[in-house]
Amino acid sequence: MLSSSRLSRSLALATLGLGALTAQAGEIYANAGFPGVGLGYAHPLNSHFALRGDFMTLGTHKKDMNEEGIDYKGTLSTSRVALFADYFPFGGVFRLTAGITANNYKLELDASGAGQTINVGGTDYVLSANDGLNVQVKFPKTTPYLGIGWGHQQESGFRFAFDIGAMLGKAKVEATARGQYANDPDFQASLDQEVAELRDGVGKIKALPQITFSLGYSF
Repeated sequence: MLSSSRLSRSLALATLGLGALTAQAGEIYANAGFPGVGLGYAHPLNSHFALRGDFMTLGTHKKDMNEEGIDYKGTLSTSRVALFADYFPFGGVFRLTAGITANNYKLELDASGAGQTINVGGTDYVLSANDGLNVQVKFPKTTPYLGIGWGHQQESGFRFAFDIGAMLGKAKVEATARGQYANDPDFQASLDQEVAELRDGVGKIKALPQITFSLGYSF
């Protein structure tokens, strides 16, 4: 069991360590670019290391569109939360950044409407009032991040920063049918062909870039 004197010394050391950490100037910043606009907080640990977290979004957008001869109602969702570790190799403004992101990047396409003809896998199908086709393109929920940047260093006052990097991950494509085509083997075969073509295209995208400018204030 720890003696009271040893416990006191341990608490004193922990307090000094915490004080040294919190004594660093934290920075609140706003950023804009891709993937959107957002807010963040940076906490330098010393002249070579800093921790950051931020949220960015482009919101949710709805739009009617035509893809591969099918009229869809499209919904695009774009947002992410990220945690970063910054390393300043020269003790200046240039840094290397690694982190992890929690993402909500999804494109949903929905086709419906009585009498609409949709071409799936090279075959035409006519929809009734209860029929529909839903296609979703989803970026992974969690991805690693690698990048470089300038700024968010150990300094007080107003500060500018710049980031260029990428969230590393491969999107997935899912498609489901409603109504009379949900259990139709011929339609399912056509749909599998359509999805395979979409996956070939989407599969070429293996990362989402980040290019952002930031304005912050360190206190």
